[in-house]
Amino acid sequence: MAWIKTIPFEEATGRLKQLYQRVTGPNNNVDNIMMMHSLRPHSMEGHMAIYKYVLHHANNTIPKWFLECIGTYVSYLNKCNYCFEHHFVGLKRNLKDDERADAIKAAIERHDISSAPLSHQELAALAYAQKLNNQPGEMVEADVAALRDAGYDDGEILEINQVTAYFGYANRTVLGLGCSTDGDIIGLSPNNSADPDDWNHS
Repeated sequence: MAWIKTIPFEEATGRLKQLYQRVTGPNNNVDNIMMMHSLRPHSMEGHMAIYKYVLHHANNTIPKWFLECIGTYVSYLNKCNYCFEHHFVGLKRNLKDDERADAIKAAIERHDISSAPLSHQELAALAYAQKLNNQPGEMVEADVAALRDAGYDDGEILEINQVTAYFGYANRTVLGLGCSTDGDIIGLSPNNSADPDDWNHS
């Protein structure tokens, strides 16, 4: 499951046990990406807080399916199959249009995002995410201006930026520690966006 030692739910004690109980899914399942932090529970707490607030918060105004789409796309760019598989399921569940979701996934996998059934505005967000992920040192103010021109307000631009940045972190956590999907229930997430402190996965 990983290249470093991890502590399973059944063996956890103290603060780690408390955090595991907050992030569990069905049958006390803990996503492997969270288990990567088990030797340093404080970093799991930080990871979950930023994940919940960036991707699963009621004050976001961009639809959750599209925030998941950004995460799916960035994960594919980074060759992080773990996050790609997990968050494509989230995209599909929230979009509630399986045919469209599958077409988006196929376009991503063909490296032809322009052919995805997405609006001009959505494609502009993915172009920003691609550049920020692949060429962060080359970002210029015009990249943000392009998002404004596409119809995003500055708060929404911040959402796009933060989801892109979060997945850079999550992908590197997974890829750098050999995290696999073995034993995971693919696609679980903390879906109670109304309560930022509810980290339970469903």
